[in-house]
Amino acid sequence: MTHDALPELPAPLAIDYDTVHVVEPAHQAALVDELQHRGTRIVAIEGDLVMAAGRAGVAAWAANSWLAPAEYGLASINEAARTLKAIQRNWHGHHLAHFRRAELIAAKLPTIRFRPLAFPAPPPTAPLGAWSLVARDRMIVSPVCSRPFADGQPLFVEDRHGPPNRAYLKLWEALILARRWPGVGQRCLDLGASPGGWTWVLAELGADVLAVDRAALAPAIAGRANVVTQAGDAFAIDIESTGPVEWVCSDLIAYPERLLALAHYWCRAAPLANVILTVKCQGTVDAGLIAAFYEIPGARLAHLSANKHELTFFRLADGGPAEAARWPAEA
Repeated sequence: MTHDALPELPAPLAIDYDTVHVVEPAHQAALVDELQHRGTRIVAIEGDLVMAAGRAGVAAWAANSWLAPAEYGLASINEAARTLKAIQRNWHGHHLAHFRRAELIAAKLPTIRFRPLAFPAPPPTAPLGAWSLVARDRMIVSPVCSRPFADGQPLFVEDRHGPPNRAYLKLWEALILARRWPGVGQRCLDLGASPGGWTWVLAELGADVLAVDRAALAPAIAGRANVVTQAGDAFAIDIESTGPVEWVCSDLIAYPERLLALAHYWCRAAPLANVILTVKCQGTVDAGLIAAFYEIPGARLAHLSANKHELTFFRLADGGPAEAARWPAEA
């Protein structure tokens, strides 16, 4: 073995799950319902990690999904670090317990500095694996995760002066995960735009925005040269009245059933447009209703770090990114 070679990996332990989902405690029940509705078996729950078997893939309610999990028995801290480095370079430790031991392992790994993104910017492209100690002598690792951020949570250089509220962070995150955003001169429709957080994002990118809402936008946003406001019911607007659009965006507050109908309409009416809608989930989440969004061709759903009790729906013109991917169609 040359001095640069890494030692061989120890043999992984036998496991009976094929995906690990990181989920916020408030959304764990919704995630479990989603998985079970799709025929997935819940094998174990360790803190905010849900181990599932039977349908490998990304889950809508997961903050991050570990897509290639393996477990290793550990004789020492050094062995844990050597095992991780033998698999790949970049790792984020998800520390559930045994914090001191986990910190000692992390100290032996290459340092990764998670710098805030200055929007618009592409997400990191280097593979970022995740690992966690579930016992002093047992470690879960996954070199492949659904999102390229630590625990799926991007950090942004925030703008505390331009947008009228913090809803802009949802659209920033959605566009980063989509790996595309509107450009100068593209036509965007913002449904339920008031007070204008999403319109501000689209206008800052140079797009031409038609902002529809019964309520007024913040004056500084409504007065922009590339923003046209239209007073009215966002559910009553159609493609005949808007003309061709390249982006359809909405952060409307409405029942999920109405938002499902809205998504169906705009995905049919504007088949070449990128569609991004917030799905507000009021009270108990109906897993069957959430699954109905996936019946729209090309649909994706994701729980963003900026989301509360809601999901973000994507239908992207070219099929969409891995980070917000739906379950495999053949699963």
